[in-house]
Amino acid sequence: MALGADAQITDLTADDHACLTFGEPDELSDLTAAFVRDGLACGLKVVWVSDSAAQRATSELARRGIAVEPALAAGQLAAAECEGRLLAGQEFAAGRAMDWLTSQMAACRQEGFPGLRVAVDMSWALRPVTGVEQLPDFEEGVAAALAGTTVSVLCQYDREGFDPVTLATVSAFHTRSVAAATYYADAKLRICRQYAPPGIRLAGEIDYQNAEQLALALTEAIRLEGDITVSMTALTFIDGSCARMILDAARGLAASRTVVLHCQPGIAATFELLGAGGMAGVSLVSMYDR
Repeated sequence: MALGADAQITDLTADDHACLTFGEPDELSDLTAAFVRDGLACGLKVVWVSDSAAQRATSELARRGIAVEPALAAGQLAAAECEGRLLAGQEFAAGRAMDWLTSQMAACRQEGFPGLRVAVDMSWALRPVTGVEQLPDFEEGVAAALAGTTVSVLCQYDREGFDPVTLATVSAFHTRSVAAATYYADAKLRICRQYAPPGIRLAGEIDYQNAEQLALALTEAIRLEGDITVSMTALTFIDGSCARMILDAARGLAASRTVVLHCQPGIAATFELLGAGGMAGVSLVSMYDR
């Protein structure tokens, strides 16, 4: 079940309690990076509670263009695992998790930041955790705690992992629902906006039958300022017509802008055959070169 999004990640404001649904790890990292980036740019303190090691989370942010090291050194950015924040061993208690969140809110005020952003990956709740039935209580508590504050919380749910009833239940406690802007999605292909770095993301297989949707995505990406990234690391096939369309879009950009193509070696080979390796303004990066 994919909940309908009523906001983009870039639209979130001071006291939003937003429910983000994502379909793959790359999508989660992309949207979280945008949430972190915009918070840091506004001078806010930002905390990402991830379901992976803190160093892995910060490395992913850095890979997406976030100035991680200075933010960490200034105490403006923190990355932490769920253990010790939301979980104690394999046990969840809504009250304890709320104590952690309110302590972060108090610390932010004491440190002099104008506001706080907290991103919380809820994937831990897909494991056999004692007390997971208290998840709606936690979400309700977050909603109450944020009212009238300058604190926003982004709760992140895997739409493929969580059942529809759970997603519908927790969504009721959120002020916004957020997902990546999607230009096309079916069992074979997904074309989405990418937020950090800006561009588009393709997953699955694409050919001439989806040329119209690809053209729309590229057109909207071109309207943005700066360089464009076309992320194709989850793409397993692209035909010549779609690859040419991407390169033609790159040719039409101003000389000051670059199109970065991230892809698997097999996809990179298709672009090499079309001359991408020698094109000015095009950077072809195989996922094994990253």
